[in-house]
Amino acid sequence: MEHQKLDLFGLHKEEYRATGEPRLVETGPARYLAIEGRGEPAGEQFTARLEALFGVAYGIKMAKKKAGQDYKVAKLEGLWWGSRGPGDFSMDPKDEWNWKLIIRTPEFVSEDDLTTTVATLLEKGKGYEVKRVKLETIDEGLCVQILHIGSYAEERPSIEKLNRFAKEQGLSFHGLHHEIYLSDFRRVPPERLKTILRMPVC
Repeated sequence: MEHQKLDLFGLHKEEYRATGEPRLVETGPARYLAIEGRGEPAGEQFTARLEALFGVAYGIKMAKKKAGQDYKVAKLEGLWWGSRGPGDFSMDPKDEWNWKLIIRTPEFVSEDDLTTTVATLLEKGKGYEVKRVKLETIDEGLCVQILHIGSYAEERPSIEKLNRFAKEQGLSFHGLHHEIYLSDFRRVPPERLKTILRMPVC
């Protein structure tokens, strides 16, 4: 009998439940593959590091599958901040945006797995950007989140809903603007993109 793949989004489905209205969600510590950068989304650096992140994610996944620990590669997520640190960065010039692209990863993925996969990719000539990929744990705790449908450039109304909701609950934002990309922006038209917008609160 074939073993079912581990699906982290399914396993933690309450953390990824979102509608067009804000809701509070309690998130636990999670392990991620991560790569950082600065500059315009979809720019040259962004594109190269996104490719490196997915290359490492699928490289580790295939190695673990051969070892009998199969799982689905989770959806892409991103943390965003401006030149002045956490807070609303949307009015900053795009070339000053900072970002950390992340993919949730099973706890059994180790630093050794990462090191081995990066070395293999380098041997195959996949580019030095793979060396920038790190393993890290992110623990946001209590968050407020909403489902945004549409282009990334039109997130403002959804963000304002999050602001009003947090204020009504007597909560304030801390940490970084977090986006969870339910759609593949390379294949889905901008008006149909589905993105969870999340902000840690206290």
